[in-house]
Amino acid sequence: MPAPHAAPLIAELHALVEIQGGDVRAAEVAEAVAALERDGECELLDRLRESTPEGLFEMLRIPGLGPSRIRRIHEGLGIDSLQGLESAARDGRLKALPRFGSATAEQVIRGIAALRESGTPLLLPHARAEADRLLALVRAHPAVVRAEVSGDVRRCSEVVRDLDLVVACRGEPEPVATQFARGPLVRSALGTGTRRVTLRYADGTRLTLHCVPEREFVVAWWRTTGSAAHVAAVTAHAAGRRFRLSDGLTDAMGSTVPVADEAALYAVLGLQFVPLELREGRGEVEDAEARAIPRLLTLGELRGVLHCHSHYSDGTTTIAELAAEGRRRGWGYVGISDHSQSAFYTGGLTAESIARQHDEIDALNATLDGFRVLKGVEADILPDGRVDYPLDVLEGFDYVIASVHSRFGMDGAQMTERVLKALDDPYVTILGHPTGRLLLTREAYALDVGAVLEKAGATGVAVELNADPHRLDLDWRHGRDARRHGALIEIGPDAHSVEGLDNVSLGVDMARKGGLTANDVLNARNAADVLAFARARRTHAAR
Repeated sequence: MPAPHAAPLIAELHALVEIQGGDVRAAEVAEAVAALERDGECELLDRLRESTPEGLFEMLRIPGLGPSRIRRIHEGLGIDSLQGLESAARDGRLKALPRFGSATAEQVIRGIAALRESGTPLLLPHARAEADRLLALVRAHPAVVRAEVSGDVRRCSEVVRDLDLVVACRGEPEPVATQFARGPLVRSALGTGTRRVTLRYADGTRLTLHCVPEREFVVAWWRTTGSAAHVAAVTAHAAGRRFRLSDGLTDAMGSTVPVADEAALYAVLGLQFVPLELREGRGEVEDAEARAIPRLLTLGELRGVLHCHSHYSDGTTTIAELAAEGRRRGWGYVGISDHSQSAFYTGGLTAESIARQHDEIDALNATLDGFRVLKGVEADILPDGRVDYPLDVLEGFDYVIASVHSRFGMDGAQMTERVLKALDDPYVTILGHPTGRLLLTREAYALDVGAVLEKAGATGVAVELNADPHRLDLDWRHGRDARRHGALIEIGPDAHSVEGLDNVSLGVDMARKGGLTANDVLNARNAADVLAFARARRTHAAR
């Protein structure tokens, strides 16, 4: 009897085979289909999922855009995101591809609009770009004194369902909101005639405008930024101190209390300032009352990065280029962590290529002053929990990132045992993207994250917060548990290009949402301390 849900997995397999092209043999596909029908999982599907750029999964959601066209778009234009695809469809690059044309470009634009209209959430970087675009349009209105992004985007939610702007208006806000509702690009509007209007644009984008008098702006910006739970908790706290939070802040006598900014609002209520990222209603108001919110990590506190792929595996850039960009950003080191030999579909490192890479790094380091390239690897955690490569090979690396890239269908007990066993390996420095999730396209595999964090803290293994916008894994919601168990977090850009180093900024946003400080983050340490951290486990195991 076929395994449950085999049909969609088989459809995904065929789609990924077509997207990747290459030389996957028909016999291999047939064997994979049989395995999916029998077991509900297969190695080929896992392999294709890992080697397909995450943004191409997003493109599969566009009506009418099939796998073969996605492959031609990726190969011809190097595009791997919906945002990049829409830009190419609008600026003429897409229609210039062979066998595409204007009709296909229009179909893609309509397909992306249909996705937006259906309420499909956006990854945070895409949502930020959309919000900034709309913000510029709103700020250009003559009756707008001030406008700012609020809601999920300002709070740095990893996926965003709704875009929100708060707008301070000259005069009464209702007429201004109505003018926006009647704008030339607006297809429909809800709430016309009120201060709060939700607009649906012709391209499918949905935006809620919160229009207020200038005197109410600060409270409105605070209210539209926080989650409902955060707003409710602060409002209840204010009531306990005989303040009322509504359109503004009033005291026990009903008099308006002016607040210049959000810091002043929290201060009047006797609360420590709550950073934007923490406003989720997860105990931060109680912490603010107790003055217990720590100074959160900042981007400037990172001293380097450790998860980078070069052209030695599936990266698109050289080690020298990654090092030059790291120096330009003011870091003290960049770690090169190409895939290990089991990830042969990504050009994983053989013994010969490891030797060549290390020689190249040694030669490059000899030319650098005040900067260092570290020798790392992203080694597969095999199904039985062993880490790819024998010990004598692992010993040659400065640090090892161990990651699961196959057999995602294991049950929770099996996957947890697999990962816990890998953490016993004294050469493992960092557990990479620990739950394997791809936001909007693949659920996290079954794993007891609490048990993994406890073991990581006990054994001295750092846990990655993979900053690729499709992953953001470890989930920020586990930040408090990581701190409680003493597990260090490593913020890894998982960069496959120089531009991929930008991911660290998003990783810092997620670390802040998790309540992490510089003391909680491995790569907020300098190169010597990172190397000492890696050596400590090996030294302990050798005793």
